[in-house]
Amino acid sequence: MPGVSVGALLELCISTILSIFSCIFSKVFSWSKGTCGATNSLLSDANSQSEQRKGLDVTTPTSVNYHFTRKCNYKCGFCFHTAKTSFVLPLEEAKRGLRLLKEAGMEKINFSGGEPFLHERGDFLGEMVQFCKAELQLPSVSIVSNGSMIKEKWFQKYGDFLDILAISCDSFDEETNQIIGRSQGKKSHIENLFKIRSWCQQYKVAFKINSVINTFNIHEDMTEQINQLNPVRWKVFQCLLIDGENAGEAALREAERFVITDQQFQDYLDRHSAVSCLVPESNEKMRNSYLILDEYMRFLDCREGRKDPSRSILDVGVKDAISFSGFDEKMFLKRGGKYIWSKADMKLDW
Repeated sequence: MPGVSVGALLELCISTILSIFSCIFSKVFSWSKGTCGATNSLLSDANSQSEQRKGLDVTTPTSVNYHFTRKCNYKCGFCFHTAKTSFVLPLEEAKRGLRLLKEAGMEKINFSGGEPFLHERGDFLGEMVQFCKAELQLPSVSIVSNGSMIKEKWFQKYGDFLDILAISCDSFDEETNQIIGRSQGKKSHIENLFKIRSWCQQYKVAFKINSVINTFNIHEDMTEQINQLNPVRWKVFQCLLIDGENAGEAALREAERFVITDQQFQDYLDRHSAVSCLVPESNEKMRNSYLILDEYMRFLDCREGRKDPSRSILDVGVKDAISFSGFDEKMFLKRGGKYIWSKADMKLDW
């Protein structure tokens, strides 16, 4: 090129080459940034969806059964929560656990055992009942008991705070109750049942009956007596085997001789089909559809036919402990686990 020195021409070429590289680099950087931005966005969405799924997977402890003691004064041969320990949490620790459950979504608490009225003659139980209704304001507070330790003065002190009292009664034949082990000395389990029914009426507590159907009462017809007692619910259970509790080498009971077939259970239900308050629970419905806390406030997983405990909710919280419960919420709903369980909503004729 005329008038242009070799040095100037060389400088121009270098500048052009640098400009081309700069343009290419800028395009590549822009493309890379866009790709990474899209990737990060996808990862963010995936993480968000994962968190949402985790939230959906968390079980809400809507209804909890707290077996706070294993000690009992009866010796029912099919018992599946036997007296393997005598441990009972201090009251304040029990209340702390109950508060954690309420904060996690609990609406109903059922106190059971063992025999829940045995410890401190029912005062320990009464304090928890009052705490759950008056302070935690739970919609429903209930108890399952054999009825042998209940006194009228307990109703006078704590009856206002109790929604439902369930009394276990497997037979209206005293001899059958003796064979089963549902008795203590010469006391009449049946007479006591009717007495407690009248107290429930007097002190405005909804009355319920639980019966375990087994080889010794399978042929009985309880229709007349159940209709006479008129419970809000009559829970009818098929005798269930739990390894380590009422079956197996480590068990304190041997319940095999009490076990009935599915067909025998169905025959019993058919015989009592006219009883409107009957709520049947086969082994299939029962095994994994209860949230059970033991005396250490550990959830018990019964999926393998035994009771495998989680860590205590007092140590790891409700969310972590409940993930090991094996709870089948669909079966819980299918068996009628959610019902009108507050006495204020039952519109009973007291």
